[in-house]
Amino acid sequence: MRTSYERGDLDEDAAGGQPLGLFERWFGEAMKARVPEPSAMTLATVGPGGRPSTRVVLLKTADASGLVFFTNYHSRKARELEANPYAAVQFHWVELQRVVRVEGRVERTSAEESDAYFVTRPLDSRIGAWASPQSEVIANRGVLLANAAKASAKYGLNPPRPPHWGGYRLVPDTWEFWAGRKSRLHDRVRFRLDGGEWVRERLAP
Repeated sequence: MRTSYERGDLDEDAAGGQPLGLFERWFGEAMKARVPEPSAMTLATVGPGGRPSTRVVLLKTADASGLVFFTNYHSRKARELEANPYAAVQFHWVELQRVVRVEGRVERTSAEESDAYFVTRPLDSRIGAWASPQSEVIANRGVLLANAAKASAKYGLNPPRPPHWGGYRLVPDTWEFWAGRKSRLHDRVRFRLDGGEWVRERLAP
């Protein structure tokens, strides 16, 4: 089950000097190509015992301050980030034969930023934030439905942001851009932060 990667390339000149600019260009191309869930990224965290775990979250904003996603602060990922505030994310745009990897420290967004995003979510998603004790063991799906019904009855059309729900910002110190190439001689360009400046390097595949 091998695929010959021949859709594109990545050289140093095309990569430019700033990783965020290249990411924005690649993300825009993934959107234009109608890649399924282009904002989906695999988030890797490490728990207190050194055991890693991954899950898929959705990127909500990406700018000079970092990459933002939202979650339940009582979830496993949140507990692990509180214990070890470093993480890695990966975007895999299969149709474009491209991968972007990002590593760095993670911090909570402000309450104001979390509030501003929460009110833009569909009503069902806002109710769901109240209904789900994320990562906890529950008896059955009926528990979620009952919790959702209670939250709907209590808050109606204007549920506030739960205090246990909000954003995280990954502040990158490393970016890697991967483009599949023929004969497994893939292109890998890494940017690493050194003394406040981005250093660009080519990695062997």
